[in-house]
Amino acid sequence: MVRQLSLFDPPPAAEHSAGEHLQAPQRSQPPRRRRALHPRAAAHALALQHLDLADTIAGNFARRTVHPFEDLRQVAIIGLLKAAERFNPTGGRQFRPYGRTYANGEIMHYLRDSGFAIKVPPTWRDLHASGQKLLRQGTAPAQVPQKLGISPERWQEIQEACSITVVALPPET
Repeated sequence: MVRQLSLFDPPPAAEHSAGEHLQAPQRSQPPRRRRALHPRAAAHALALQHLDLADTIAGNFARRTVHPFEDLRQVAIIGLLKAAERFNPTGGRQFRPYGRTYANGEIMHYLRDSGFAIKVPPTWRDLHASGQKLLRQGTAPAQVPQKLGISPERWQEIQEACSITVVALPPET
């Protein structure tokens, strides 16, 4: 007699011959506890869907500053995570413009906090970043002002203004 099996049926009981040992019945396992879902799992998933946005924004800032792309990408992802936590999709809004605003803002805060100790005009910061990039590419220091289209005196002034760094001293105890 042919018996049709289904995936949902329990396996058929095997016929035992006199010489075979019967196996002890298996204990039923208690149901596995499910791991509690992380409270921000949905927000994290939303941010992870838009990592290409973080790459684009970080690339734009990396081309204009001396900061490495990888650092800026991490900061942009932090911005996307913050945006995803605060995003409310009601009203038919899309996440990308909202996330872009947060990622840009997070990078701007990072650049401001790790930036210059004195107020330097944005054009000077851009010129300084361009000059530093030329120097890393192997341009002779004397040729940098010419390539930037400024006088050597102005380049010296920009370098002095942009090279001042803040040194944080530990508090006295």
